[in-house]
Amino acid sequence: MPMYKVRPVHGGPGALLAEPLPTCMYRLPCVHRGAAAASAPQEEVDPSLQALESRQEEILKRLYELKSAVDGLSKMIQTPDADFDVTNIIQADEYSPLTANAADLDSMLGKGYGALKDIVINANPSLPPLSLLVLHSLLCEHYKILSAVHTHSSVKSVPENLLKCFGEQTKKQSRHEYQFGFTLIWKDVPKPQMKFSIQTMCPIEGEGNIARFLFSLFGQKYNAVTSTLIDSWVDTAIFQLKEGSNKEKAAVLRSMNVSLGKTPWLVGSELTVADIVAWCALQQTGSSNAVPVNVHKWMKSCENLAPFNSVLRLLK
Repeated sequence: MPMYKVRPVHGGPGALLAEPLPTCMYRLPCVHRGAAAASAPQEEVDPSLQALESRQEEILKRLYELKSAVDGLSKMIQTPDADFDVTNIIQADEYSPLTANAADLDSMLGKGYGALKDIVINANPSLPPLSLLVLHSLLCEHYKILSAVHTHSSVKSVPENLLKCFGEQTKKQSRHEYQFGFTLIWKDVPKPQMKFSIQTMCPIEGEGNIARFLFSLFGQKYNAVTSTLIDSWVDTAIFQLKEGSNKEKAAVLRSMNVSLGKTPWLVGSELTVADIVAWCALQQTGSSNAVPVNVHKWMKSCENLAPFNSVLRLLK
C-alpha cells in the first residue's frame, strides 16, 4: 500500500500544467532594422562632450606638429644642450693664450692687507680631484704660488704619490714673495670643498665648480655662447661622463667626437676648463682606452702638455 499519493503532472485527467520556461534572460526590441529601428528614440549627444572631443582632437594635432618640429631640430644638434650649430660663433670668438692674461687677484680673492691669500681645498684621497691638480700646475706656470699638502685626522692613510702631488717643494722663499697660497688637505669629505676666506665665505663644493673658479684666475674672457658651452661640457663631464651610466657615457663620447671633428679643443681653438675636466673624468672612469678617433687625438694633445703628463704619472 503506497505511503502517499500525488497527482501526475505529465498528462491524464487532473494533471498539473507545467509552467513555460523562458528561452532568454530578457527581451528588447531590435533597433537595427525594420519598423522597430525607425521607431527607436535617437540619443542626444551632450554639447559639452562634443566640445571636449573637439578640444582633444585639436590638442593631439598640435602635439603632432610639435613632435615634427622637435624631430627636425634634433637633427641639428651638434653639442650637448644646444639646438643649433654654434661652431661659427665659437670660431669668431677671440681667444688669447693662458699666459697672455692675468686676473685681478685682489678682486678675485679679496685684499689681503699684507697677509698671503690662501686657497684651501679639502679633498678625499679615495677619489682625488685630478682636474684641480692639472689646474694647480697651470697656475704655477702663471703665478708664484706657495703650495702645501696636508693630511686631516679623519683620514687614516694617504698614498705617497698623493702626498707629493705638488712635487718636491725644495725652494723656500719668504711668504710675502708669493702671490697666493694653494693648500690641499686630504680629508674624509663627500666632495671637494674650497675656501679662500674663512671668515667671509661659504665653501665652494664640487670638483666642477672649483675648477671653474681656478680657471677664472687666468683672466680669460668669453662671450655668452662660449661661456655657456664651456659650462655645459663641464657639467656633462662631471654628471654623465664621470658619474653616469654606460649608456650616458657612450652618448657623451659620441657628442665629443662630433665637436672635436670641427675644432681642436672641445670649445674652440684654445684649451678651456672643459677640456681639463673632461680629460680627467675619462682618466678616472677608465674609459680612455676605448674612445672614438677624434677623442683619442684630443687626449693625445692634452697629454702633450706638461700639467696633464704630471697627473698621468700619479695614476701609474
